[in-house]
Amino acid sequence: MRIDAYNQIAALYKTTKPSKAAGTAEISSARDQVQISRAGKDYQIAKQAVAAASDIREDKVAELKSSIKSGNYDVDTGDFASKLLASYYAAN
Repeated sequence: MRIDAYNQIAALYKTTKPSKAAGTAEISSARDQVQISRAGKDYQIAKQAVAAASDIREDKVAELKSSIKSGNYDVDTGDFASKLLASYYAAN
């Protein structure tokens, strides 16, 4: 390798002097930020409300318990059979 050829290429690209990278001395004080939309906040509130709600409707359970206890709970066998068959066919 010829050194004089290297010197000519270095002079052409001005790589003989180490140069300071532009903008490295300046430190940015900007921080990353996240902004959540109003719809996102509403969704989060609704999600928390659903999570806090009970899966069991206590008022309906108490009403059915009292009907069964008093002997007034009446099951329509035709309605029960149709719901049972609908559940069976939906599963298959």
